[in-house]
Amino acid sequence: MDLLILRHGQSEWNAEGKWQGQADPPLTKLGAKQAKAAAHKLLAIGGAFDKIASSDLRRARRTAEIIAQLNGGGDVSVHKEFRERDAGVWQGLTRSEIEASWPNAIANQLWPKGYESDDSVLQRVMPCLERLGQDNKNILVIGHAGLIRALDRFTNAEEASITNHLSGRWYELGDQLVPKQTVDFSEEILDHDLE
Repeated sequence: MDLLILRHGQSEWNAEGKWQGQADPPLTKLGAKQAKAAAHKLLAIGGAFDKIASSDLRRARRTAEIIAQLNGGGDVSVHKEFRERDAGVWQGLTRSEIEASWPNAIANQLWPKGYESDDSVLQRVMPCLERLGQDNKNILVIGHAGLIRALDRFTNAEEASITNHLSGRWYELGDQLVPKQTVDFSEEILDHDLE
């Protein structure tokens, strides 16, 4: 199975610089435009998918719905297993607020109480991917940066740069998950494009 996992479009909390974790803010107008631009780029490279799936969090689900609508109108398969990792007490805080209360914790990967480990993310994500792969050969998953980073570490891939929305990685899933090339379907959207 060929698998493309992309980060969702910009959410309201992304725009405010807040760590989201499993909080559920919606897409911004810019996030919706990013999803439309990514859908057109996927079409241009022949991105026909047997299945489009997403996290059940609104920012990912809406991104997937926009892409699905522009790529043939199929239904989006929604899965809580593809949620972002729980950010614990950092959820809703900005980076500067985190640094003020936990100096150098991010740089030193000293995660707070309640922060979900890679192992926990993988235990929920991998079985869901395997189930989807039983009936599909080409799948698009709209998920989250933390999910992609956990998969990259699991597969010993060089960490993908997923600071941009609608960036991610191709994987091949057979007997094991094999990382392939990174992708970036983000596009600079100008203010006048949001009207």
